[in-house]
Order: sequence, then C-alpha cells, then structure tokens
Amino acid sequence: MLKVKYIKLKEDAKMPTYGTDFSAGADLYACEGGEVTINPGETRIIHTGLSLEIPEGYAGLIYARSGIATKRGLAPANKVGVIDSDYRGEIMVSLFNHSAEAQAIADGERIAQLVITPFLKVEYTEADTLTETERGKGGFGSTGKV
Repeated sequence: MLKVKYIKLKEDAKMPTYGTDFSAGADLYACEGGEVTINPGETRIIHTGLSLEIPEGYAGLIYARSGIATKRGLAPANKVGVIDSDYRGEIMVSLFNHSAEAQAIADGERIAQLVITPFLKVEYTEADTLTETERGKGGFGSTGKV
C-alpha cells in the first residue's frame, strides 16, 4: 500500500478517510473553525487544515462527493483539482454552489474526495502529420452517430 505523509496545519484538521474498503477516493473535511455559507452562484475556498507529501510520479485529484453534489449542488469549481507531488501547501477545495439556495458547510463536514493516482510524463514532439484513424477529426458526439 502506498503511504502518503500529511501534516496537520490546524489542530482540529481531520486526515482523509475512506468510506469503505473499496472506496477509490478518500474524503476531505472542512477545517474552517466554524460554519461557512456558500450563496447560490458563489465559489468559496474551503480549508482542510492539511498539507500532503504526494510521492513523485503520483498526483492527487480532488473530485466532488456524489452526495453533496447531487443533494446540495456543491462541487469543486474547477471540476477536478490537481495536486502536484511537489506542492507542500495547504490542501484547499474551491466549492461552487450550483443550487438556488445558500448552503452551509459545517466544520468537520466531508466536502470532496481525494484520489491519489500515478501519471505518465510525456514528451510532446511536433510533427507534420498524424496517423490516420477511422474517427479522424470527428469531434464531440461523433462516435455515437449512426
């Protein structure tokens, strides 16, 4: 099992936890020292009070939690947050309120999920042509046409 070190930047910060043994994402918790309100159409930065040491060759991806997103309309403003392995600052989640009502985030509430994943580093090479494929330049929705 991969080990990821963390530091509590605030005493009441909670380490990421998995909901079940088979969860891909670990829950991240709000650490604001009190309730935070996010108005409709507003984005707020929510602190976790944690700093991580993600191993080289891996990245941390912050995704919405399905419950808070579908039931309350709260999801990361950038859709997926990317934490690089050389970042040592506080993990924060930029939450956007898609709903028509103000939403309160309680201190210690689960606000997003973190997936640690390996990635491939590539070298981009300029070319004059690309290999032909059946799809070709077909764009959005092109593979579903009859």
